[in-house]
Amino acid sequence: MVMRGGTSKGAYFVADELPDDPDERDLLLAEVMGSPDPRQIDGIGGAHPLTSKVAVVSPSSVPEIDLDYLFLQVGVADGSVSDQQNCGNLLAGVGQFAVERRLIAASGDRAQVRIRMVNSDSVATATFPLDAGAPSYDGDTAISGVPGTAAEVRLDFEDTAGSTCGALLPSGAVADVIDGVEATCIDNGMPTVVLRAADLGIAGDETPAELEADQHFTERLEAIRLHAGELMNLGDVRATTVPKMSLVSAPRAGGSICTRTFIPRRCHEAIGVLGAVSVATALRLRGGVGSELLNAGIDPDLVQIEHPTGTFAARVELADGPAGPVVGRSGIVRTARKLFDGVVFPKNPAFSPSASPGGSA
Repeated sequence: MVMRGGTSKGAYFVADELPDDPDERDLLLAEVMGSPDPRQIDGIGGAHPLTSKVAVVSPSSVPEIDLDYLFLQVGVADGSVSDQQNCGNLLAGVGQFAVERRLIAASGDRAQVRIRMVNSDSVATATFPLDAGAPSYDGDTAISGVPGTAAEVRLDFEDTAGSTCGALLPSGAVADVIDGVEATCIDNGMPTVVLRAADLGIAGDETPAELEADQHFTERLEAIRLHAGELMNLGDVRATTVPKMSLVSAPRAGGSICTRTFIPRRCHEAIGVLGAVSVATALRLRGGVGSELLNAGIDPDLVQIEHPTGTFAARVELADGPAGPVVGRSGIVRTARKLFDGVVFPKNPAFSPSASPGGSA
C-alpha cells in the first residue's frame, strides 16, 4: 500500500510478506523503489528521500504493544537501504495501514494504537478516527507542506530520549564546539545537530535550492556532521542518514523559531517529525544553541517551528532531573492518507508476484 504519512510518502508492507533475510529484503525494496537511479524511473519511488521510504509493519509480541514498525530509508541514487533512523511521518499511517490489513481490530469512532518503533525500540501512541471500523482519512486538519486537509492523527511519544545515541545529550554537554562552530548534539527520537545559521554565514531563511547550490556551505556542514557523529556515539556516519543537521534563526512568520534542516545532504522542504521534536527539545534546554533566538509563546511547552513550506508544532515537556534535563511527553499532530493499494512488480524475476508465496510483493 502506498500512503502519505505527514509530509512524506512511502510503501507500507506487512512484514511476513517480505523476505526474512534482511539483505534479500533490502534488495527487493531497492528494486521496488527503482533505486539506484536519481529519477527512480523504473520503480515507485518519487526521486527524493522524502518519497523513497518504506514501512514494515507486523503485530507485536511485546505485551501491551499493538504493532511493530520498522522504518527503512531507501537511497535514491545509491540504492542503499538504512534502518539507522526512525520516521515519524510514515508513523502517522502505520495504525491505519494495520487496520486496513486487519493486523489489529478496531471499533468505535476512534482508534488508539500503541506502536513499537523497532529502529529505536521506543513507543508511540497513534490516535486517529474510524468510520464503521475502517480508518477515516477525511477531516479538516491542515499541516504545512501538504495541500488541503485530512483527518487528524495524534502521535504521542514515550521514552524517545537517547533512543539511538544512548542519551538525550550524547556528548555529555548542552553545547559543543565543532570545527569552530557551536552546536547542540541531541537525540530525542532523532539524532540531530542544532546550529545557528548565522554561525555558518547564512541568514537561515534561504530556499532549499539556494542552500544546496552553495558548495562551500554544504561541504562545511558535512564536515561538522562527520565530527558530530563521533561525538554522538554514532561512529563513522559518512554512509548513514543521521545525524540530521538543523540550522536555526530568528522566526520570520510568527512562529517560535526558523529552521533549515538537512537529511543529511539534501535540504528538507519541511522538517521531520522526530527531528522537529529534537530541535524543539534542544531550544528549550538552558544553554541550548539557538535558545536565545526562541520566541516563546504563552505555552512554553509548545514550539512552533518555521520551515521552508510552513510551520510545524511540536510539544515537549521538560523537567529538571538529578543528572540533567528529563523529557516527559512529546507529542505532535500529523495527517495521513491511503493513496494506492495493489501489486508492485519488481524488476528481478525472483521477486515477481507469481514467485512469492502470497502472490504479491
